[in-house]
Amino acid sequence: MVEIKEIEELIKAVSKFPGLGPKSAKRIILKLINNKDEIMRPTINALVNVYKNISRCNYCGALKSSKDECRNCDDSKKNYSKICVVENIADQWSIESTNIYNGYFHILGGTIAGSIDKSQRLIVDSLLDRVKKQSIDEVILATSATVEGQTTAYYIEESLKSTNVKISKLAQGLPVGGEIENLDDGTLFSAFKNRTQL
Repeated sequence: MVEIKEIEELIKAVSKFPGLGPKSAKRIILKLINNKDEIMRPTINALVNVYKNISRCNYCGALKSSKDECRNCDDSKKNYSKICVVENIADQWSIESTNIYNGYFHILGGTIAGSIDKSQRLIVDSLLDRVKKQSIDEVILATSATVEGQTTAYYIEESLKSTNVKISKLAQGLPVGGEIENLDDGTLFSAFKNRTQL
């Protein structure tokens, strides 16, 4: 293969996507190059639009358009009594796709990895604020069954103790070390139906 700087840089960038290595990245890039008008141009335009217009809500962590209010926390048509706390947006999408949960989401933006000090990056303070202001009856902790996920769940549980809100976590069906976004619908359904109160 003839090394072309621009293509090599693109291969390195695309290889960083989950599930893609250099070989997959090369196939994708060749497809783009061979279909500049049909695939590459629309892809570039869509990426530019997302880069310019999509961000995370500072209050609940969901994705939102810069032109609109956050649908997850500001939709006046919603009047839910539950908040499901997840680590990332992929987890939110996985749960939403099952249609087994009706309520608000709170996307932390990661987990506590090792030190409690790192929790400052997570949006936990706004979760406490939401519980108080929105008359929330139950907080469902839907963090992964990894050490980091369980540590994060424990930290949130401790943070919510003063609110007297019911706290539950997903149960049956979550394998130790498993991540929410990789679970099938049946496993997620079982985990939600059999959640336990903390």
